[in-house]
Amino acid sequence: MATTLVYIGTYTRPEGHVPDAKGKGIYTYELDLATGKLSYRDLTEGIDSPTYLALDSQHRYLYALAEVSSWPEGLCYAYRIDPASGALTYINMQPTLGRAACHVSLDHSDNYVLIANYGGPIGVAVLPVRADGGVAPASSAAIHDGSGPMTNRQDVPHSHCIQPDAANRYVFVSDLGIDKLMSYRLDSQNGQLTPNNPPSVSLAPGAGPRHFVWHPNGKFAYIIQELNSTMTALAYDAASGSFQVLQTVSTLPEGFNGISSCAAVQIAASGKFLYGSNRFQDSIVIYAIDDQTGLLTLVGHQSTQGKTPRDFAIDPTGTYLLVANQDSDTVVTFRIDPATGRLQDIGQVAEIPSPVCLKMIQL
Repeated sequence: MATTLVYIGTYTRPEGHVPDAKGKGIYTYELDLATGKLSYRDLTEGIDSPTYLALDSQHRYLYALAEVSSWPEGLCYAYRIDPASGALTYINMQPTLGRAACHVSLDHSDNYVLIANYGGPIGVAVLPVRADGGVAPASSAAIHDGSGPMTNRQDVPHSHCIQPDAANRYVFVSDLGIDKLMSYRLDSQNGQLTPNNPPSVSLAPGAGPRHFVWHPNGKFAYIIQELNSTMTALAYDAASGSFQVLQTVSTLPEGFNGISSCAAVQIAASGKFLYGSNRFQDSIVIYAIDDQTGLLTLVGHQSTQGKTPRDFAIDPTGTYLLVANQDSDTVVTFRIDPATGRLQDIGQVAEIPSPVCLKMIQL
């Protein structure tokens, strides 16, 4: 029977938004698919605040960003995954060229690690992957320009999420500081990014686009917006690498007037349901997706049973959704109803310090 492992990135150093950071590195837990219980397996130390993680498509390597806002550059660490145990072995690291590296992914060839730097001035970097899975110095970088109306959060660009499209022809970067989803053409032979035409799609002023996901059919994408607590559905033209805004809906319960700040977004493998996290309001919003139009219909909200749901993930079988509650030091397991998309609290809570990012594999 397959073993399901969960790699958990944590804050190990205090930051303005995480003054009481308690993490020690990258934690490895095993998920029991019968019960939803998490059991401790391992801890990989020797990395400062490995807040965001990425896996190659064959689950041979894990890449982790060291996000320390006081450093002039972030660092990207490469680890080899033991195919039998899932244990991580350090390979090497490279600078990300910008401050506060906050998101990492890979292109679909597994030849390039793609990095978003929240602090800039270089917002985007591409690191080639070596034959041994390590990272080489950057082959390409990009700087964004502009600002947004919320001067306390949008005085400069803030790249926050970077992902390729399914065809590996384009790379997109959501920039919270300028309210845009930036579009680049990817030269997969040389690891170069060049601005697409059009170079971006504009979102609502002051929205603060944060993370985005693709629908499995490749026709739609969904972007969660941190500053105004909304979710936007977009139609994607794969030929031109361009988007059209279809719909924007609130992520918050009707009548809620408190403080909230969106963070993560995930989609069910079936493409039927979309999920987003509301920090401070501390819930997961659930939408049903019309797979013909891409439009969203609210299903409901589920309390995360903790504080500040920074990230969450769906296990490879689609049975469970796990939430990393950053400020209550817990990862909580919910069972997914495959018919309705709703989440059931099954009472499984793992105490993990300052959890930020969750990535799962099956061995």
